[in-house]
Amino acid sequence: QVQLVESGGGLVQPGGSLTLSCVVSGTTITLAAMGWYRQAPGKQREFVALITQPGGTYYSDSVKGRFTISIDPAKKTGYLQMNNLKPDDTAVYICNWNTDWGQGTQVTVSS
Repeated sequence: QVQLVESGGGLVQPGGSLTLSCVVSGTTITLAAMGWYRQAPGKQREFVALITQPGGTYYSDSVKGRFTISIDPAKKTGYLQMNNLKPDDTAVYICNWNTDWGQGTQVTVSS
């Protein structure tokens, strides 16, 4: 069974940085794409970033210029580098590959 496991979340001050990881297991299919979404309590799930090979990268307007998405096919791992974090970035961050989703990792931005 395919599994996606996120890690790297935590508490960070405004203006700080975090890097999230998403490890995909249970498949021999080459990792060629990855998406990141986030969901705050009481809010709808929101698109954050997408990487496709080929295709490139895509970001929501709210994170563009601050976040960077990447993948390492050899490790079957995706990453989300988050810089200049804001309180509004506080959410559970969830990775996506094809039709599979991770359980999420909590990111909290506060002083």
